Amino acid sequence: MFFNFFNRNKYQIKKNQKGFTLIELMVVMIILGLLAALVGPKVFGKLGKGRKGATKTQIALFSGALDEFRLDVGRYPTTEEGLNALREKPANLNKWEGPYLPKAVPKDPWDNNYVYKCPGEHGDYDLISYGGDSQPGGEGEDADVVSWE
Repeated sequence: MFFNFFNRNKYQIKKNQKGFTLIELMVVMIILGLLAALVGPKVFGKLGKGRKGATKTQIALFSGALDEFRLDVGRYPTTEEGLNALREKPANLNKWEGPYLPKAVPKDPWDNNYVYKCPGEHGDYDLISYGGDSQPGGEGEDADVVSWE
């Protein structure tokens, strides 16, 4: 008696079955990239360069969210509203369509708050992490990471 290991109908793709779209695949790749950029440095322990790279990535993500906020509202959040305006609607803003960040605003990799100023001295806004020493200036791991460079 012939024993059929493979049921051909079982492995054929049905006509109404659909795969992933390019956009869905790109979203997954972006999410994985963000996770690698934000979590990777802590996991692998490359403190100096990893923390600085993660900070640059976080500042770039904040910059994108700030630009989305500006497109909706017509201005960047004020210094008083701060980065929390990307997560929670400030008072008297009818055009706010956030949240613009998926989670609460994180601290920088040195466990300090980011400094946000609007208007900024170097552009529409300044976004700064003061590095490992939590003071302006510094060198190496203590060097500032800023949005305008």
